[in-house]
Amino acid sequence: MFIRPCLLFLFSLCLFSPTASSIGTACHDSERSALLQFQKSFLIWKFASSEPSAYPKVHQWGLDKEGNGDCCAWDGVKCNNNTGHVTGLDLSSSFLYGSIDSSSSLFHLVHLRRLNLSDNNFNGSEIPFGIANLSRLSHLDLSSSSFSGQIPSQVLELSQLVILHLSWNELELRSPGPRNLVEKLTNLKELHLSGVNISSAVPQNLGNLSSLISLSLEYCGLHGELPATIFQLPNLQFLSLRDNPYLTGKLQEFNRSSLIEVLMLANASFSGPLPSSLGELTKLKLINLRYNEFSGQIPSSLANLTQLTNLSLSYNSFSPGTLSWLGKQTKLTILDLVQANLYGEIPSSLGNLTLLTYLSLDSNQLMGPIPFWLGNLTRLTALYLGGNKLQGQVPKSIFNLVNLEALYLDSNDLNGTLKFESFLNLKNLIALQLSDINLSVLTNITTNGTVPKFRYLALASCNLLEFPYFLREQDELEMLELSENKIHGQIPKWVWEMSKESLQLLSLSGNFLTGFDQPVSPMTNLGVLHLGNNKFQGSIPIPPPSIIYYNVSSNSLTGEFTPLLCNPSYLAYLDLSSNNLSGVLPQCLANLSVTLEILDLHNNNFVGSVPQLCKKGSQLRMIDFSQNLFQGQLPRSLAKCGMVETLNMGNNQLNDTFPFWLGKLPELRMLILRGNQFHGAIEEHKGNLELPKLHIIDLSFNRFSGDLPSQQFQNWIAMKVVNASNLSYLQANIEFQDFVIYTFTYSVTITSKATERDYKRVLDFLVVIDFSSNSFEGCIPHNIGNLKAIWQLNLSNNALSGHIPPSLGNLSNLESLDLSHNNFSGEIPTELLQLTFLEFLNVSDNNLTGQIPQGKQFATFENKSFGSNPGLCGKPLSKTCTMFQVSPPPLSSEEDEGQEPLVEFDWKIILIGFGGGLLNGLAIGYMYTPLWFRKYLTRMQQKRREARRKPRN
Repeated sequence: MFIRPCLLFLFSLCLFSPTASSIGTACHDSERSALLQFQKSFLIWKFASSEPSAYPKVHQWGLDKEGNGDCCAWDGVKCNNNTGHVTGLDLSSSFLYGSIDSSSSLFHLVHLRRLNLSDNNFNGSEIPFGIANLSRLSHLDLSSSSFSGQIPSQVLELSQLVILHLSWNELELRSPGPRNLVEKLTNLKELHLSGVNISSAVPQNLGNLSSLISLSLEYCGLHGELPATIFQLPNLQFLSLRDNPYLTGKLQEFNRSSLIEVLMLANASFSGPLPSSLGELTKLKLINLRYNEFSGQIPSSLANLTQLTNLSLSYNSFSPGTLSWLGKQTKLTILDLVQANLYGEIPSSLGNLTLLTYLSLDSNQLMGPIPFWLGNLTRLTALYLGGNKLQGQVPKSIFNLVNLEALYLDSNDLNGTLKFESFLNLKNLIALQLSDINLSVLTNITTNGTVPKFRYLALASCNLLEFPYFLREQDELEMLELSENKIHGQIPKWVWEMSKESLQLLSLSGNFLTGFDQPVSPMTNLGVLHLGNNKFQGSIPIPPPSIIYYNVSSNSLTGEFTPLLCNPSYLAYLDLSSNNLSGVLPQCLANLSVTLEILDLHNNNFVGSVPQLCKKGSQLRMIDFSQNLFQGQLPRSLAKCGMVETLNMGNNQLNDTFPFWLGKLPELRMLILRGNQFHGAIEEHKGNLELPKLHIIDLSFNRFSGDLPSQQFQNWIAMKVVNASNLSYLQANIEFQDFVIYTFTYSVTITSKATERDYKRVLDFLVVIDFSSNSFEGCIPHNIGNLKAIWQLNLSNNALSGHIPPSLGNLSNLESLDLSHNNFSGEIPTELLQLTFLEFLNVSDNNLTGQIPQGKQFATFENKSFGSNPGLCGKPLSKTCTMFQVSPPPLSSEEDEGQEPLVEFDWKIILIGFGGGLLNGLAIGYMYTPLWFRKYLTRMQQKRREARRKPRN
């Protein structure tokens, strides 16, 4: 009975305990006035905050009829119970819009300890210097509030700060920099500067902030190596350094006592293996390491991380491994392992992860059937299994995943048929990718049911014979992919009516389409239209004004290039190649250059002059006008194409001198002028052809004359660096709507190993010089040996003379060398034996003499490589060498490593003996010479003796 009276007493104390207002310590008049003045300095704008829970807190502020009001009771305001001073102000997500400066009444609230103005819009204001007045601040949050400029040093003087959040503004931390911040604010527990432009290395002293619990430095422009001490901070629970692509480092072994719960390093340049101790951090809930360069195997110790809810290791360089470590992490909701070098079957233990909502195993080497038990993961909203080697049929259990919003099964080795009506049960499905799965999709729907409203639908290479009828009812599509099917005839009218307001991408390439029931109607947002590789005839279809990517290549279109194609305001990619188009190109093309990045008109019948293509600010990266009938000179406006990487004018009728005015294009990688009527000398021009990134230059089949451009060889820097480890392709990425990146891979046709070849993709390390079939004369410059990255060198069919320079032996990357049909003389230098990658050699039709070098790659060449050189002898020719024609043998591997060659030593001895007579010198050298040279000396002495015995006339 005693307990109840006590509880009632305590409850009454709670009800009637004195507050700041009831005991007379209400809000101070000056602070109330400051708050009201602060309220009036801003507008309330519904777009100033983005949080769904946002509301205008200051709307409730105000005075009563008597002109009084306790500001301590206002929304967002906190006061000290004893003094009545305002100590906390939380106006986050309050729709505040306007500017703020040091004169703001906010800075009269000098007793503030907590200030939160996040998720408002301060209209690009700088953080006012007046912040220094709030010297008692321990918590400051200005994140996502449209502040700009340098973070003032006054913030660093707030020495009591424990929480500092300035993320997602337009701020800089340059002077003072991050090192100064760490030196000043030594008590920090939370430091969030994501989106702040720091652009420096992470300071070493950051590892001294032993109280730090949460560190967020996303998208800050950080670079250099991350101090390993960051991972050893004893109290650290949250670490996010993602989206700093130049930030490097390695994960060291972790302490078992680490408190880390969130580790986000995505989209950086971390490398090395993942330490096995990562699996001992049992408090970890989230790991995101995608888009790095981590290597080695994914450690099996990750099986111990039973608290994980989110694991992302996609897009790294892991060694091949299996998924055997998965199954115990039963709290996982997100599992992201794209391109993680996984092989084997999907293990049944993964079926234990019943809380998964997102599962992505795309782009691995997984084999076996799609497991039926995936149908038990009923919480899945996204399932990505594309780009593997999965076999068999799609299990029916997949269609029980009623929460699925995205299903990707593309690019696998499935078989059989798939009825599209199976998807009718998946009411929430908005993204379906079934392209390239090696089975036929039957799109006829015979049962009652509603087809899901798709936003993304890909049915490429699904053996479709017609446009699926159900598409007529789709009015929310954003992307539709029907390429590489067997659809014949014309595009029906309703295709342009479906999803008219929403469709952004339509790909119908690789079918048998011949035309249109009606012209392409304006679709409000259509940005990508791919109609290539069909049977279209007639004039060029005009795309809608919103078009960004337009491809109608490899059809049978006729007529001229209509000026209407110059109208789109955002066109970045235009490909009309391989049609039967003709006529003169309009001058309005130059207007497109400020948006256009790819312009491909090759293999048509265009005539006349090449129009002016570039103006200031040109974005053009690839220009291909090859295989047309263009005449005249190259337009000088090409010099304004400052972004251009590929310029291909090959196989036209252009008549001009060498375009030295292109010499300062900083990005040019491929210059193709083959098969025209260019003429004159190159070396005689005063300008420099700098082209520091040039990889491929093809001037073949023109009328160039004079010496080879030795001065220019010095400037081609990219040709001097061997980078065979880089297996990437020369390409351009066309970004579209943030979620699609179209990768355009450059192609080129060059004469390789005496055969004209089309390279549909050009590896980045491919370096080619082709000056063949011109009228160049003189010697090959010695400095060509500095271009060590050359893969192919073709100087055939010219009038070059002199000796083949030994410096060609320095071209360690060379696979093809063609010097045929010139006037070279002398011997083939033995230094060419050093070319261990040489697969093709042609020195035929010259005046070469002496023995063909023997051994190594030369043992693989046939007679035709050396034909029509009467003075050559030795294998593979049938003509044997006389003693006078014998060349020194190739250096042994030991001699290659630095020993003096014997022949050089022998001649030194002979010269030493010269003072006592040549024969004495020869005799001294005799005992040190190899057998082949002794025979040569013996024969010389015999001839001398015979000559002395002959009577003199």
